[in-house]
Amino acid sequence: MLAVAGDGQVTMADHVIKHKAKKVRKIYNDKIVVGFAGVTADAMNLSERLDAKLNRYNGNLERSAVELAKDWRTDKYLRRLDAVMIAGDESRIFLISGSGDVIEPDDAIIGIGSGGVVAQAAATALIKHSDLDTKAIVEESMKIAASICIYTNNALTIEELKEKD
Repeated sequence: MLAVAGDGQVTMADHVIKHKAKKVRKIYNDKIVVGFAGVTADAMNLSERLDAKLNRYNGNLERSAVELAKDWRTDKYLRRLDAVMIAGDESRIFLISGSGDVIEPDDAIIGIGSGGVVAQAAATALIKHSDLDTKAIVEESMKIAASICIYTNNALTIEELKEKD
């Protein structure tokens, strides 16, 4: 099972502009979950581009992520986009960045954005030392990040994909 959470806080410098933004969504016929951090318009643009790549490559997430990262790194316009994203299906998750990174984490746990390191550390500990299900681990990890990071709040959006039987 895959669960991806995003907080709702949007900031500009030291001001909170929005409390309930949706930074996580399903794309490609609800088979892929994406989450992003960074400039909102840039992240939305990248999400749409990933969806187009998924359509072009018949839902092959790895190929689509690599092609998006290649475009993002080499295209004169896309190079200026300031965001980072994660994309996952029922079996794999990737971090995709503008510097050309397409990284599949060893433990299928990844955090991005200002509270990402805290959330990732909390999720790692909860997986090893609790019986919580995937969604509960993601939710608790984000709550911990929100309690520590001033750029993370607890207005969460959580999207899940369940493995096929």
